Amino acid sequence: MLSVAGHKLYAPKGVGALYIRDGVSLEPLIHGANHESSRRAGTENVLLAVALGAACDLARTWKGMDSVRELRDLFWELAKQVWRSSGPERPSDRTVAQHSQRQLRGTGWCGDSGALPGVAASSGSACHAGSVELSLVLRAMGVAPEIGMGAIRFSLGRSTTRGEIEAVVEDLSSIA
Repeated sequence: MLSVAGHKLYAPKGVGALYIRDGVSLEPLIHGANHESSRRAGTENVLLAVALGAACDLARTWKGMDSVRELRDLFWELAKQVWRSSGPERPSDRTVAQHSQRQLRGTGWCGDSGALPGVAASSGSACHAGSVELSLVLRAMGVAPEIGMGAIRFSLGRSTTRGEIEAVVEDLSSIA
């Protein structure tokens, strides 16, 4: 199986796709009608499906990923000078860099009332919002709780600029 979250490629939130290999059987979560080969009940949101298709088409032809990777690498190198990285030596994700600071809670950094106002960052994945325990991913990586609890994830995208990267790192240096 392969799942795609539309908002990760600039489609509207709430739309996604699921590829299921032949031979894989799934139990429906909502029983009733026989939509999607009896996998679900309910009417599909055609507008969101079309929007996801259009976003996939644009993502397939967009040539700017190299510049996003370059900015991610710049952020990584600058932030390492003021921040202890909780991740591998070099981030493997194309658009995400994660850093942490010992004895700080990552949840206190995010949002306009946090230490990084105006910065869209998170202390974990959205599906674990509200959780105040070490993420399973960081635990599996062997990150110590006193470091991992201070983790924050920075995601870059098409509109991220070098100036924004430098401003965030400057803000990080003031709370490091």
